[in-house]
Amino acid sequence: MTQDDCYLLGYIVKSHGTKGQVVFHLDVDYPEEYEDLESIFLEIKGDLIPYFIESFNLQKKSRAIVQLEGLDTMEKALALVGTSIFMPLETLEELGDDQFYYHEIQGFEVSDENLGVLGTVREVYSVATQNLIALDYQGSEVLIPIVEGIVLKADRAEQRVSVNLPEGLLEIYTGGGEVDGESERDGDDEN
Repeated sequence: MTQDDCYLLGYIVKSHGTKGQVVFHLDVDYPEEYEDLESIFLEIKGDLIPYFIESFNLQKKSRAIVQLEGLDTMEKALALVGTSIFMPLETLEELGDDQFYYHEIQGFEVSDENLGVLGTVREVYSVATQNLIALDYQGSEVLIPIVEGIVLKADRAEQRVSVNLPEGLLEIYTGGGEVDGESERDGDDEN
């Protein structure tokens, strides 16, 4: 199993107690869908290592206290803090044509209704307030909010994300339209 065959589920953020439990941060929209997990993969030194789950206690804010098989001391748990958690892509529910998983649009071309092709999806950031598509446009990183009305659709066959950017969004990142501190009345000396 390689990372290309998997998606990132989250991270181990800390140990819990003295019997080897760890705390997962689940970087997903619906953490409750993962309460019945039987196994996961942990990235250790570049390899994906399978671990069976003995207990999974979902907490609030996308956190779960988890007991992994073979992890029975605090020292073993501490050694895994910061480790990435992966799941096989085949375990994902198939989505409708108007939906997409964030990992699957990486590398897709981004095309605006008015401006045409802007660039390629470099990454999708999941932050507390909203999710953002990151792409490079004219030498600047541009972040596009993934919200209805801005991100219109993702076409898997064409590998294209269609957007309708609000007026001025690109200029925020590229510096276009700035006056550079100059007065609009240049040439009008009033001495």
